[in-house]
Parts: sequence; C-alpha cells; structure tokens
Amino acid sequence: MDLRGRARPRGPGRAVQHPDSRREHGYGRRVSAPLLRTALGATGAVLIWAGALVLSFVGYQLFGTSVAAARAQDGLRADFAEVSNALKAIRPVPGGAVGIIEIPKIGVDWAVVEGVGTVELKAGPGHYPATPMPGQPGNAAIAAHRTTYGAPFNRLDELTAGDAVLVTTSQGEFRYEVRSATVVDPSAAEVLDPTDDSRLTLTTCHPEFSARQRLIVVAELASPPASPPTTPVGTSEGGGGAGGDSLDAGLSGDPAARWPALAWALATATVALLIKVVGAAWRKVPVRLIGAPIFVLSLFLFFESFARLLPPNV
Repeated sequence: MDLRGRARPRGPGRAVQHPDSRREHGYGRRVSAPLLRTALGATGAVLIWAGALVLSFVGYQLFGTSVAAARAQDGLRADFAEVSNALKAIRPVPGGAVGIIEIPKIGVDWAVVEGVGTVELKAGPGHYPATPMPGQPGNAAIAAHRTTYGAPFNRLDELTAGDAVLVTTSQGEFRYEVRSATVVDPSAAEVLDPTDDSRLTLTTCHPEFSARQRLIVVAELASPPASPPTTPVGTSEGGGGAGGDSLDAGLSGDPAARWPALAWALATATVALLIKVVGAAWRKVPVRLIGAPIFVLSLFLFFESFARLLPPNV
C-alpha cells in the first residue's frame, strides 16, 4: 500500500492472480497425500513380500533340499545293507541302492542310487543305468548335484590326477584313481560311451550354481575288476533305468512340474488371502495360529514343484 491507500504493483507488467484463477489453469495441482501414502505402502509391501519369497526359496534350495537328501540317504544305506547281506541281484531296481561312493580328498561319503532322473538325484549320486556297474569292466558312470540336495559333487573340481575314488558295491570294494577332468557341453553324451578299459566317469554341473556345462572327471580302476554283469548293460530287474543316455537327465528341469507348481502357487496365495480376510473380520491371533502351518506346508509344496522346473544346480 502507498501513502494514499492504493495497492502497489508487484512488478513491471505483473498482475496479481487470485488463488482460484491459478486452480482453474491447473497451477498448484497436487496428488492427494493419503492416495500417495497408500500407493507407496502397497508398493513397499509387494517388494517386501517378493523379497521374503525369494529368500525363502533360496533357503529351501540350499538347506531344505539337503534335509530331504539326508533322509533319503538313510533309506538308501539301509537298502544297500540288505542287498549286500542277502547277495541280491547285481543290478538293483531303479531307485534302489547301488553302493557307496567315497572320495576322501573332498569329503564325499554317499550312498549311490540306481538312475539319474530328477527323483533319483534328489536322494544322492545316481548311477547311469546304461553303463556297467562300478567295479565291472567298461565305463561306469555316476552323476550328482553340485549345489542342491546335499551337493555331493560340490568340490569335484578340486580333484587332480592320482586322487582316490572308492566305490563299494555288492561285489566288493573298488579303488579308482583320477586320470583327467574336463568341461563339456550338456550334449556331449559320448563321455558315457562304452570303453575297453575299466573306468569311472563322474558328472556334475559346471560352473557352480549353473547348469550351462558339465564337469567330467574320469578315474581308472586300480584294483582287479569284478565279474561281468549277469544282465545286459542298460537293463535292470524291474524295468529300464532313467535317463541313461544323456548328460542332462536329472540335472535339467522337469517340464511336467509346471502344472503342479501353478496349482500350489494358487493354493498358497489363496491360503494367504484367507488368513488376511478372515483375520481382519475375526481375531487375528487365532486365525494366524491355525493358518500359519497350512501356509508353510503349501509354500513348501510350491517350492518343491517349482524347483523341479529349474535346473537343480541353479
């Protein structure tokens, strides 16, 4: 205001705009604070739950699968003891115990299962059914996981020429000595081809945490070989083995698991939603106490199905 009570201009050529005029032209328009808080809160909740889900799955892969493999090993060792004591057939049925493999340098001491399918390799190292039994003439072969289900062959890359590999079957104990280690593509099934010598071929994924290639360790039999098999190579009592002609076999994903994985994912989401809705309408604590075990079981079954879709060593 000047001395005569008139309003002073705000500056050359500037006109004073009424607040309503600014609104009409879109100036000063702001997002509602409650709406922004809701959006940020929802985004944060989704990220937290997604992170928790990923961490839970990683924990299942690294530790949950090892627990399952340990339980399976107990059964396989008992099975092998029965086979050895009863002097049953040289070639066990698929999924049955073949023997025990020990590699002192890297701490391996595992029961070996017949077959290299997804199910068999969850239990431990698997013998390729299309190859001779360990200790017998020819190219016997065993595959195992490197990072999951107990990771029997995790340190296979540490073996060097001359290291001992001991395999016990119903025919006795056999000593092998490492001769070479190579890395090949998963399609290089020729490493399983028959040979004139007596060798043991060990296969696993490479590099660690990846199924992109295969690490192949070849060991030569240093003790007298056992008698030839009583059944032709590639067959076994009770039917044919799983995946004996491919390095992929149980070291790759199982497409048949996609529908069980989807079903358990929907079931898990439904259980979580019911816990939230019913808990909001009733008492949270009792609902969570009842729903939590169901949710955990459903989540475990989802993880188990989803893990079958992935290369098990990822």
